[in-house]
Amino acid sequence: MTTTLPLLANETDLAARAAGEPSAFAIIYDHYFPKVYNYVRYRVRDVDVADEITALVFERVLTGIGSYRPQKAPFGAWLFSIARNAVHDHHRSTSRHPWLPLDLIAAHPAADPLPEEAVEQKDASARLLQAVRQLAPREQDLIALKFASGLENKEIAKVVGLSESHVGVILFRALRRLRNLLGDKENSHE
Repeated sequence: MTTTLPLLANETDLAARAAGEPSAFAIIYDHYFPKVYNYVRYRVRDVDVADEITALVFERVLTGIGSYRPQKAPFGAWLFSIARNAVHDHHRSTSRHPWLPLDLIAAHPAADPLPEEAVEQKDASARLLQAVRQLAPREQDLIALKFASGLENKEIAKVVGLSESHVGVILFRALRRLRNLLGDKENSHE
């Protein structure tokens, strides 16, 4: 599995044309929709709300694409900044912070596992998601960008406004904390 967000061959040209040319925007939408939706879905518990936020993201992209400046940031970083802001706006407006819902994993079961394996996988996923909820919001955000959206540290850094090395350190510490949390839980079940 690659963790880089592949660029469109003529992304800058497409972005410039997208404001007045629906077919150019459609190419951008088709390319980025799955990654943006995965990111939003990771951060929002309700599927319908995730759909609404994702639609809002692309509405904001379409209406603001004329203000995109390729010299400031890659298009993907600009788009994910809009997605992050939309998720943050949602959480602020509802005054709740649901992170990494358990039903997300249940909605995507593995193909034909044995019943015992399915139960073990579901339990492990539930433990992982519960452990992720214990992380700080910034750590949860970076983990969602890294693992749900498949962005590299360099791309995450551009989205969140941190240095690439700072993103790497935060992710390293968050993953180490997750290992500790999961190790403690496993030891307490024995």
